[in-house]
Amino acid sequence: MTISRILSFALVLTALAGVVSLPACKSKSPAGVKVKQPFSGSKYESNNRFFRGTGMGTSVKQNIARSKADLEAKQQLASQVNTNIKTVTDQYLGQTENDRAADVAEKFQSLVREVMNTEMADLRKIGEETYFNDGTKEYTVYVAYEIKKNAMFRFMKKQAKVSDKIDDLTRQRIEEILDEEIRKADAADHD
Repeated sequence: MTISRILSFALVLTALAGVVSLPACKSKSPAGVKVKQPFSGSKYESNNRFFRGTGMGTSVKQNIARSKADLEAKQQLASQVNTNIKTVTDQYLGQTENDRAADVAEKFQSLVREVMNTEMADLRKIGEETYFNDGTKEYTVYVAYEIKKNAMFRFMKKQAKVSDKIDDLTRQRIEEILDEEIRKADAADHD
């Protein structure tokens, strides 16, 4: 065998090895191909300083797609705030011997629902991206919002002070709970 034949044979074997191993390189997940959406990742997730929410909306009209995205993001934020307050009130119920603790917790959660239904304090849009699909003639809008936790809790405290649905003792307990949450959020701002 000549050297040129040996080299040719080696090249053919190398090429075959590459073709045989090629499918292994292109293995697919049983779940499909991973899709990277705008506003995903830790920068857009809630943490000890911020409540954050993202939303996506699709429509043939751009303003409707934006409205859908806004609504989804705000619902996500409201859900997070409600979950956070539920956890805080459950902790309050567990820590106190007060016979009115359940009433305080119920009124506190009612206050939160009222605040969330009227306005979200310090709501900031931190991103918006719009895409248009020529094939479907649809707009897809992605939005991301955040609320500083300490600002939200201060707003709730202000609302508790002016609410005529809360008696003085309950108001005092709610303010104590909110003061503790404000302290935690302020401490996170300084870390």
